[in-house]
Amino acid sequence: MSENLIMVRFKEARSKYYLNPQAYSLVPGEMVIVTTDNGEELGAVEGERAILKEKFKAAGEVLRKAVEEDIVKFQANRKRETEAYQACLDLIRRHGLQMTLVDVEAKFDGSKLTFYFTAEKRVDFRSLVRDLAAMFKGRIEMHQIGVRDEARRVGGLGLCGRQLCCVAWLNEFEPVTLKMAKEQNLSTTSNKMLGLCGRLMCCLTYEDRYYEEAHRSMPRVGSVVITPKGPGTVYKVDIFKQKVSVRFEEGHGEFEVAEVSKK
Repeated sequence: MSENLIMVRFKEARSKYYLNPQAYSLVPGEMVIVTTDNGEELGAVEGERAILKEKFKAAGEVLRKAVEEDIVKFQANRKRETEAYQACLDLIRRHGLQMTLVDVEAKFDGSKLTFYFTAEKRVDFRSLVRDLAAMFKGRIEMHQIGVRDEARRVGGLGLCGRQLCCVAWLNEFEPVTLKMAKEQNLSTTSNKMLGLCGRLMCCLTYEDRYYEEAHRSMPRVGSVVITPKGPGTVYKVDIFKQKVSVRFEEGHGEFEVAEVSKK
């Protein structure tokens, strides 16, 4: 691999791109040490991408290839995370806190444990933090996340049968609206439009621009148009075939977009 952007994955549901200034020869699955906002972290190489500054932004740099000592530390952190997760679950029940624990992450140097959780309301977790700090040496941090971030951390398969986009490659969430579903002639009341997070699926944004541009060149449903058979009301639009279905006072008709005009 060259000095392009290297995708590195941390645990199951978190991956970002990193620069490879030392031009290390890396292969998928190889473990590397990278720089992050919180210090050094260890992750697994997933692949590379040519530098596209307008679309991708590097989160840091690949410092070096991981050595055996790094792997041992990584495995110890994973074991510590598992222990901390179970301990936190027990403490949440003991304190009667209305929160759902999602994930636990240990900083690579072992100085901090971050607990990710969801909750409908604000939670007073001060006593929980004190108990966790007494059990696990180092800094304890509680981080409340939304349902979309929860799905990213838990992982799973979408309706398409593939791994969730937010897990596989999507680094940032974009707003998804009901307007996008309507533009694509999809039912806004169907559960099929919802992802595992219970929110509208992120993939609705992928073709939204195409649908917007396509609809600009076509009459809207309910509009009155002039056709070779006279004026009528549009009741169906097919942007792929570039055709509109029109209802007349007597009968119906289907026309190419070029054959109709607004009244």
